[in-house]
Amino acid sequence: MAIDLERPGLDGLNEAVEALRDWQSEGVAWQLHPGDLGWFWRSGAEATAAAVRLWRRDGRILAVGLLDGADLLRLTTAPDVRRDEELARRVAEDVIAPERGVLPPGNVSIEAPKDAFIQDVLPEHGWRTDEPWTPLRRDLTEPVKAPDLRIEMIGPDRAHVWADLTRAAFDGSTFTPEKWHTMAAGAPYADGRCLVGYDDEDNAVAAVAVWSAGPGKPGILEPMGVHRDHRGHGHGKAITFAAAAALQELGSSSAGVNTPSSNVAAVATYESGGFQQLPAVRDLARDAS
Repeated sequence: MAIDLERPGLDGLNEAVEALRDWQSEGVAWQLHPGDLGWFWRSGAEATAAAVRLWRRDGRILAVGLLDGADLLRLTTAPDVRRDEELARRVAEDVIAPERGVLPPGNVSIEAPKDAFIQDVLPEHGWRTDEPWTPLRRDLTEPVKAPDLRIEMIGPDRAHVWADLTRAAFDGSTFTPEKWHTMAAGAPYADGRCLVGYDDEDNAVAAVAVWSAGPGKPGILEPMGVHRDHRGHGHGKAITFAAAAALQELGSSSAGVNTPSSNVAAVATYESGGFQQLPAVRDLARDAS
């Protein structure tokens, strides 16, 4: 059967979320998680659907891609087709040709599982490895230490608190309460939680969103940040403990996060929160010709 490339409508978007949930498991190279679509959903369901690409064979979704910005495709596949050469070559054809509507001409990158066959195919077309990223993982089968912060789980009436803190933690962020409500209305947020940590003076100092993929499956943190005026006091470590505890309550088997290897401070923060580094991964990049 031929492999088809799709731009999903809203029904296809929910199907993509379900596929990503199904594909998460311990011991399988983690790349794209339903929580990644959940965080993107802050821009709206229509924008999220417009950023997703699906590859199907005989009606079954084999691969899901998320255009995270104009020049980066975050891609994963069903675990049993990671080494499917027909799929890898079809995806490669689609990403190489701008007229197919996946990636534009010029400088672009692809994130894909390190064991996926597309990692072998794209270098045949002149693609190179890019800067390393560090995945980190925390096992959740053991108790999680209580954080040294008061933790609030954010509901609709407190969306402004999470939005304000997110803007204070990330330079250039335009996150608003309206975006929180849009994100929370998305299908992935059924497995998501937003947390805020308060210090001893009741200042809101750190925020994190966590995303489960269902009981017994790995969850992720996306994003986590500390208020720019309250850094250097261990609040990142504390909110990381809170995130792990929240995922544990949701039934997640582990907590994962991915950060540029060059961000040494972020790697150290996650390690202080009980996360262990996994081998670095690299995107594949194509330079403008």
